Amino acid sequence: MLAPLRFERGPRQMMLSLLIALPLVGALVVAFLPGRPGDALPKWAALAVSLATLAVGAVVGIANADTGKTWAEDHAWIQPIGAHWALAVDGLGVTMVLLTVILVPVVIAASWHDADTRNTRGFFALMLVVEALALAVFCAQDVFLFYLVFEATLIPAYFLIGSFGQGPARTAAAVKFLLYMLAGGLVMLAAVVGLYAFSAREGAASYLISDLGHLTLSTNEERLLFVGFFVAFAIKAPIFPFHTWLPDTTGNATPGTSVLLICVLDKIGTYGMLRFCLELFPGASEWATPVVVTLALISIVYGALLALGQDDLLVLTGLTSLSHFGFIVLGVFVLNDQGVSGATFYMFNHGLATAVLFIAAGYLIKRTGTPLLSRMGGVAKKAPVLAALLLLGGLGTLGLPGLSPFVSEFLVMLGAFRHHWWVGTIAVSGIVLAAAYVLRAYRLAVTGPERESLAGVRDVGVREVAAIAPLVALMLLLGFVPQLALSVINPATGHTVSTSEAGAQK
Repeated sequence: MLAPLRFERGPRQMMLSLLIALPLVGALVVAFLPGRPGDALPKWAALAVSLATLAVGAVVGIANADTGKTWAEDHAWIQPIGAHWALAVDGLGVTMVLLTVILVPVVIAASWHDADTRNTRGFFALMLVVEALALAVFCAQDVFLFYLVFEATLIPAYFLIGSFGQGPARTAAAVKFLLYMLAGGLVMLAAVVGLYAFSAREGAASYLISDLGHLTLSTNEERLLFVGFFVAFAIKAPIFPFHTWLPDTTGNATPGTSVLLICVLDKIGTYGMLRFCLELFPGASEWATPVVVTLALISIVYGALLALGQDDLLVLTGLTSLSHFGFIVLGVFVLNDQGVSGATFYMFNHGLATAVLFIAAGYLIKRTGTPLLSRMGGVAKKAPVLAALLLLGGLGTLGLPGLSPFVSEFLVMLGAFRHHWWVGTIAVSGIVLAAAYVLRAYRLAVTGPERESLAGVRDVGVREVAAIAPLVALMLLLGFVPQLALSVINPATGHTVSTSEAGAQK
């Protein structure tokens, strides 16, 4: 629940609608451009649209950082059921918006040749659709609108995996992904209907989050609604035991698609836990904390152990995210300022570091012809810049001091130890294991004796370096000056924690 919200109308108050409409309209234009597979026009058009969206997102972000302004707009949408086109962003929302608009042009540039033999226009158009829907999710302030775009993200994601994936089991992986997400969405739909019914019971039926935050619910009602939302978000995030779709997806999707899925769309799960679970169901969140914290700790350790024994580089990178999402969920549900601020910052930093790792891994796999670490080795001698990019992504993933993921991980750990010493102690083991699986993967993939089969490997080009460079620069900048982000995040997360504490005491 954002506070204070002042919904207005006018050209200046349509900025968030413009932010969402720009990539959606751009996707239509790209989809109907003339040309053959591999033509450059759809690529340049998609890149131009994503950069224009980045510019609009930067305006929203800068205004929020400078003035603390909560961008908001509200328009009657489906009047018979009381649904509104209600959009707003505070520090939490704008963090996710900025992550999305930063990553999409990076992914487009890094995926330049990934669909040259297929439907190039469709591939890049789907990426823009993913961007538009993700932005709508992070801005939605009406639960019905949120649910619709939450489910709609599955459509472009399914086709990006199933139609444009690079693994032999891409169709099966896409179906598994879709079934898991639909199952979670159906559970959440029941909770959405329940929220509307309970608001109608009090005489003011509404889907607006600002109205639903004042509902009077019995203990059992609140807990049932919490479970409905949490299960959907836990599948989306994902955390143990809802994670089994993750390795199949990352092992068969293109690296660019995996970045959109893991670094953008999966953040909807942890964003939803903050926006809905903590703010709308504070008593139930406190009730569920022991179970959720346990699941988060299992995710941290189990994901790291799976990654440590993995031979497929793309699957390994996906499994590291199981561990990292465990840290994020842990930060959310320790229910204190450090944990929640750290979790929000972690969402942003995980997006940066994991995107670098996925994209650099994709470059390496294209050059070696295999995703298997056991068949790589000695690449550093032939491609030192590529080796350096892979190392930077790995160091960001393991939280090296000086890079921004370290700051968010440190804040989550502070919150965990403040919650209970044993929670922090178990979580620390995930940091140790992260160093082990990153260094093992790097050693197998890059160092060691040069293989004869890799003698013709070439280094990365200017375009490939330019795609990753902004993410590396951001990790360095926010690693040394984290207050640039935390000054935006802390007011919003402070409000979330205070709202949750006040609601839990009722």
